[in-house]
Amino acid sequence: MTARLAGRVVVITGAARGQGAAEAELFAAEGARVVLTDILDDEGAAVAAKIGPAARFLHHDVRSEEDWSRVFARARAEFGKVDGLVNNAGIAGYNTLERTTLAQYLDMVQTNQVGVFLGIRAAIPAMREAGGGSIVNVASIAGLSGMPSMSAYAATKFAVIGMTRSAAMELGPVGIRLNAVCPGLVETTMSTSVPHLRHDRLTRAIPLRRSGSAREIADLALFLVSAESSYCTGAEFVADGGRLAGTPLT
Repeated sequence: MTARLAGRVVVITGAARGQGAAEAELFAAEGARVVLTDILDDEGAAVAAKIGPAARFLHHDVRSEEDWSRVFARARAEFGKVDGLVNNAGIAGYNTLERTTLAQYLDMVQTNQVGVFLGIRAAIPAMREAGGGSIVNVASIAGLSGMPSMSAYAATKFAVIGMTRSAAMELGPVGIRLNAVCPGLVETTMSTSVPHLRHDRLTRAIPLRRSGSAREIADLALFLVSAESSYCTGAEFVADGGRLAGTPLT
């Protein structure tokens, strides 16, 4: 059986741990060469070393135009092309709107929203040169439904979905597809490190009665990067255990 990503070169941001690390390991196992990026250098380098020769790790702040240019230049120099990008890097914040400072809001926007914008823009020349490509933007179910105490986070994820749809319309004619992955509650460092986020209470509202795993989100991203999703673009793919099918988010 042919590996599902044989011959592809994929950049994955936020790949030092969690969903990004799971995506990097899975994509490499399916034949891709992967460029992992993150600001967590030791952890990112360890993931790349675990994967082996098919992986490279680069320090990368997704808020920086210069870093994005350097990442794509290095990826093309190392592997000859780039035809996949997963904009996975992001931060979360849990606070009431009244208590959210402007600095906290702008930090969320710079990482979650501007970082995705810069990634899409940086990918266009490389993917046009490669004859096309697939960009997967990691959004959230918070970008599809309001969520209390997460106004800043939800605003950035709504923006990512809008950017994904608009860019898909613009870039489809040159063979570049864009889709958004919208996870629900997933067991990662980001979610488990929040003291007041009660997983037992939250999972009771999920029809499958459990949180998701990083590997389950990676499986969805794999589908969207691969040729199996060749007619999919400008869409949101929800992986939330049925959460949005039930009661409003609380």
